Amino acid sequence: MNQNSNQYLAEAPIGKLMMKFSIPCIMSLLVSSLYNIVDQIFIGRGVGYLGNGATNVVFPITVIALAIALMIGDGCAAFLSICQGKKDTDSTRNGAGNAVVVLVLSSIIIMLVFIFAREGILNAFGATENNIVYARDYFNIIVIGIPFFMFSNGLNSVIRADGSPKFAMISTLVGCIINVILDPIAIFVLHWGVKGAAIATIIGQFVSAGLAVYYLFHTKSFKLNAGSFVLKGILLKRILPLGISSFLTQLSIVIIMGVMNNVLVKYGAMSKYGADIPMTVVGIVMKVFQIVIAFTVGVAAGSQPIVGYNYGAGQKGRVKKIYKIMMMVEVCIGLIATLCFEIFPMQILGLFGSESDLYNEYGVKAFRIFLCTMILCCVVKATSIFLQSLGKPIMSMGLSLLRDFILSVPLVLLLPLVFGVEGPLLSAPIADVVTFLIMLVIMKNVLKELNRSIKAESV
Repeated sequence: MNQNSNQYLAEAPIGKLMMKFSIPCIMSLLVSSLYNIVDQIFIGRGVGYLGNGATNVVFPITVIALAIALMIGDGCAAFLSICQGKKDTDSTRNGAGNAVVVLVLSSIIIMLVFIFAREGILNAFGATENNIVYARDYFNIIVIGIPFFMFSNGLNSVIRADGSPKFAMISTLVGCIINVILDPIAIFVLHWGVKGAAIATIIGQFVSAGLAVYYLFHTKSFKLNAGSFVLKGILLKRILPLGISSFLTQLSIVIIMGVMNNVLVKYGAMSKYGADIPMTVVGIVMKVFQIVIAFTVGVAAGSQPIVGYNYGAGQKGRVKKIYKIMMMVEVCIGLIATLCFEIFPMQILGLFGSESDLYNEYGVKAFRIFLCTMILCCVVKATSIFLQSLGKPIMSMGLSLLRDFILSVPLVLLLPLVFGVEGPLLSAPIADVVTFLIMLVIMKNVLKELNRSIKAESV
């Protein structure tokens, strides 16, 4: 295996490179998001909105698992890309092997922790008297698939960094197709309800994980050996910080969902909507939001190997150009998404089943208010990943934490005191505006640094 096989990352036209890597990455992330969306659609139509409420309660455990998987996988991917740019073959090989071991060990530990802490987890994420039975049924099966889910998602980042974005896309797509086929059979034919949706999901995850294992024997830029799987603290100290932004981004989703669910249940019970409608609706809105984020992160994460390789190779002019193109694409994604959410909220909500007028009323409000600043959100999230690609985890982590935790959590808690059950919906747009302004300051300094390097290279 020869790392020179990735030399084209510093030579090929940037636009074509970004399309080659970003489109498969978008598809992979989109398919991952569709796992939950598909479950919501079929459960909503086959079980009802209480079933969907139950999946919203369980959803955070999959996000916790994904957070750890991406910290390892995205951190390794950024590390590999930089090492490849420096032609450091040994670090590339050993870094990938260490990532595999940590993924396996952490996934087993997480699964066991979840199993023994089930009731506490469900209560923490807003289970109600009406949906707790459904939540337990869904949880008991979904938790079994955690190791497969983590392994496939973590390895996908490594596979993309190895120059095989199409394989990463296919492995995820196959799992999703299996889920889509089995979901209606399990729910409408076998009448297994939420249990059937969970079984369909973990079967798809198992197949995706199997394909990831297959790829480890067919890598391009490195070849694993027995020594690659010996854990090395020095390597892990370099890999894991590069993935901390991805980890915190996902973890913040868990925290905000836990806080959001509990606040919506509390203030919803005091309103005409009741405890279950606001929590169920916002859960659907946040999962639709994840579809847009799949495009947003797909463009940025897909470009990560290109950014990392060129940065490691000293091609700072190309790095700056990649960022400019990335921002133009992100603005377009955000604009299209915003128009859809503002113009067609009822049509989107209708995909998840037909419910009461009160349900529809709150759903329309949720889409139009909570997602009204998608353009700013897309730009900020892509910039955070770009900074991660440059090996700047502190800046990247700071942006992620600011929007998704430091601002969002207090806003969700405080705004209902003034605006009632509509208050939490305002948290996202306020957080987006503030974070975007901070991002402008950070990127002004980063781009200045790149410009100085470009001038030094031309002397």
